[in-house]
Amino acid sequence: MYIRKMTGPVFVPGLNGELISRADLPAPDTKRWVARRKAMVVAAVNGGLISAEEACERYALSMEELDSWRQAVAKHGTRALRVTAMQNFR
Repeated sequence: MYIRKMTGPVFVPGLNGELISRADLPAPDTKRWVARRKAMVVAAVNGGLISAEEACERYALSMEELDSWRQAVAKHGTRALRVTAMQNFR
């Protein structure tokens, strides 16, 4: 019998409507953050798949950086996560 040790949802909807799980999240050693990977982390945090603290620890992010990603998505959508677009949306 398999006993699930984690609490919270198993799947959450991504920002584009696809379902994502912990297995779909970027690798913890990710160094190159493209908009798609940022959006996946934001969707996981917003959906309750992982906590903001866990995301910061797992990906070596500051809470301010994660919050800026979340605010950019909330205001302008996933296109705002592109590095070149961030300059335009600030």
